[in-house]
Amino acid sequence: MGIPVLDAVHVGRQPIFDAQGAVVAYELLFRGRMDDVASGRQDTYATSAVMVNAFTEFGIAEVAGNRPCFINLTREFVTGRLPLPFGPEQVVLEVLETVDVDDEVIAGLTALAEAGYKIALDDFVWGSGHERLLGLASYVKLDLLDGDLSRLGDIVAACREHPGIQLVAERLETADQVAIADHFGMELRQGYALSRPQVLSTPSLSPSRMRRLELVAALMSPDVPLDKITAIIVSDPALALRVLRVSNSVAAGVVSRISSVRQAVMLVGLTRIRRWATLMVVDDVAEAPEEQLLTVLTQARLCENLAPRFGADPGAAFVAGLVAGMAGLMALTPSAMTDQLPLTVEVSDALAYGTGRLGEVLRAVRAYEDGEWGSGDLAGLSLDAMRWSTRTLTAAHRFKPPSTRRRPA
Repeated sequence: MGIPVLDAVHVGRQPIFDAQGAVVAYELLFRGRMDDVASGRQDTYATSAVMVNAFTEFGIAEVAGNRPCFINLTREFVTGRLPLPFGPEQVVLEVLETVDVDDEVIAGLTALAEAGYKIALDDFVWGSGHERLLGLASYVKLDLLDGDLSRLGDIVAACREHPGIQLVAERLETADQVAIADHFGMELRQGYALSRPQVLSTPSLSPSRMRRLELVAALMSPDVPLDKITAIIVSDPALALRVLRVSNSVAAGVVSRISSVRQAVMLVGLTRIRRWATLMVVDDVAEAPEEQLLTVLTQARLCENLAPRFGADPGAAFVAGLVAGMAGLMALTPSAMTDQLPLTVEVSDALAYGTGRLGEVLRAVRAYEDGEWGSGDLAGLSLDAMRWSTRTLTAAHRFKPPSTRRRPA
């Protein structure tokens, strides 16, 4: 089959500093290429791409550690027409200045604030209508480069009437602008004078577009069986890896770790899985050729089939095989992959050090694939794994709408 050509995904990250110069947060920005200096777009696609890439391609811990992330929101997200797939724990929702404030926007932001999300008002301008949101905001960002500084004192005074608001001096490019931030006691600062945005990149295998649509459709049913959702996810290695990465952000601070895709789905919850799947459809990245994932899926299934011979858990063996295979495709070590996922010690040690019963399973499968298997016949189990992988990958293709069967040239 050959080695697939991987796309890379990118996220811009610009630090936000406190008055003492310590990094206290990051703003995440859309970047289409590694060498993009500026985003060039602030639309729904850009917001969706930032969310999907930061949380499911990198893993939010890789992007920001434990610091909060400011993420731009368009009207569709503010009003709830598109769902937010993450909780309020590590995000600040930044309302773009292009969002027209009306009753629907106020209602949407009120609901988000009541749910625990922190709200930031970007490029705040008095008289734009965004002053109606001051009672909901935790942060107000003031443009000290192109903003109207003649009314800055009045704006700062109006914001100070709301004790919960912190002021963010943004677009600081000169020492004079930093001095203005100091003069008005602005708590946070952002701009080229302090730090330019950094573009983070990572290789990516996108889940198949049809599998995402299939998952969204299945999740529309209020009584969909958990096993059906798990089956859809495990049939696409890239989608399964994204769910594992999402579960890592949910698992922060949780004592229990996961050893199967089913556990990851249970940890994230069907509601949030549906939101992520919806967002991936909006993101609408190019569909990865399914045949390129067949080897990974077959390896994971073979590990699952072989697990009972070594007294290992089949679900954990599937995850170990999946992560090992995806690491190979993405030119990463299995050990590096385990740092991004909330795996049990047994699974992570098997991947990183080859220890335990799962380590024996991985070595046996690797030896068989290298033609070195000498004590036992895996041909039957391998054939079953190939048949299962082929069946699961082609079943969705068989039921694709005509418009999705052929990829545009």
